[in-house]
Amino acid sequence: MISRATPGPVHIELKDVSKRFGSTQAVDGANLVVHRGAIHALVGENGAGKSTVGKIISGLYVADSGSLAVDGRIVRFRSPWHAFDAGITTIAQELALVPDQTVVDNVFLGVEATRWGCVRRPESLRRFRELADRTGIHVDPAVTVGELSVADQQRIEILRAVARRTELVVMDEPSARLSTAERSQLHRLVRSLRDQGITVLFISHFLDEVLELADAVTIMRDGRVVRTSAPSQETTDSLVEAMIGRKLDASFPPKPRLPDEQDAPALRVRGLRCSGSSPSDDGLDLDVAAGEIVGIAGLVGSGRTEFLRAVYGADPVSGGEVTVSGQRLRGTRPDRAIRAGVGLIPESRKDHGLLMERSVRENVSLPHLRRFATAGVVNRIAERRLVRAANSGAGVRDGGMESPVRLLSGGNQQKSLFARWLVPGLRVLIADEPTRGVDVGSKRAIYDLIATAASQGLAVLVVSSELEELVGLCHRILVMREGRFVAEFTHPDLDETALLRPAFGEATSNGMS
Repeated sequence: MISRATPGPVHIELKDVSKRFGSTQAVDGANLVVHRGAIHALVGENGAGKSTVGKIISGLYVADSGSLAVDGRIVRFRSPWHAFDAGITTIAQELALVPDQTVVDNVFLGVEATRWGCVRRPESLRRFRELADRTGIHVDPAVTVGELSVADQQRIEILRAVARRTELVVMDEPSARLSTAERSQLHRLVRSLRDQGITVLFISHFLDEVLELADAVTIMRDGRVVRTSAPSQETTDSLVEAMIGRKLDASFPPKPRLPDEQDAPALRVRGLRCSGSSPSDDGLDLDVAAGEIVGIAGLVGSGRTEFLRAVYGADPVSGGEVTVSGQRLRGTRPDRAIRAGVGLIPESRKDHGLLMERSVRENVSLPHLRRFATAGVVNRIAERRLVRAANSGAGVRDGGMESPVRLLSGGNQQKSLFARWLVPGLRVLIADEPTRGVDVGSKRAIYDLIATAASQGLAVLVVSSELEELVGLCHRILVMREGRFVAEFTHPDLDETALLRPAFGEATSNGMS
């Protein structure tokens, strides 16, 4: 039975809070009450305003109107330091640690034990041991933070928050980069914070974990609060319907029908050896037909992403060839792949996909500037026409074509990457973790884009850590382990459990030669 906290006094209260960024109304008259010592979840589609609310509470943003009260006292935080003085700390999805410093230095950064301007190392280590015993988080204090996994770095963030006598922790999408086992560990730590009387504002798009973990859940849509309720009164379906304002149809669109007769494959890979492969390795072979959606499953580190990037030419290869619609790519380089009709949705839109400070127009048209340029001068009218059509086809909702792409929600940022490739001439679409960091409504929209691309005759290659996603979308799934394809499954043999066995090295009747 799940243990829930008894509501304490009101800790945080927002009344009629609004926040606008340019022409985008991020938060619109939001009202929120968070009780002390509770885990209060905040859910909504990307762009619903939940992260903006968290940043107003933690002092990263200042509300345009409305009021924020802490323990009944009206406050107006103008920086995170002001919020910190009120006992409020944020643990964001992108962790804010110093990777070259040790664990103990990161935990006590800014609150070190000093004497005459020098850090008292023995005292820091004593305080660290007390903190570890109190929280149950035991990590070697001398290890450099950059050597730790994402999950362990997140634990260091929690230690740092507790070391500062935090009374409220805002956690913004803390589970987005964690495995299932690491997510369970995080849940135990969050409950431990609550048991110590610390309030947790838990912003997440994983609805199952919200229902399991939270004491109260607030749903937001289009910048407004829809309702706040007890998790026992909600289901994942009821949360989704409130988030998107309508009933959600089936999670996945129907799979496009494959042509009865197949010509030469739209994508053919032969003997491809990624950089670092053994000289004795025969390389990887793969065919993807026009109109086919092929998935690649496997554990993190199995070589999935490396294979996709090698096909696209983003990473060097030591052998093999790639052929697109019968045209062999001479040398693996992204510009040659693009000219042949290959588009890539990378694993991380922020690190490898988008120029966050540039406009939506510039990001969408970037790979296609040759189409509009004459003697190095870009025809803006033609460029805007293409971008407008691509954004419409991808369902990008934005505050203007010239707005910086960083102002878009995560779901719309991801859709803008799809818009980049929704142009004439595309033959192969490669998508690496296409729905990472997006909400359930945006997920379905992206699934529709993938299915539509295949129905229009594109060959689609998808990597995803969500096996349900691969089973729901793909005609065929290959499993990778240690840089090789070890099994292949086709309908009706697509099954999540069956996919896991070869990924972990178990024998399967669907093995590959």
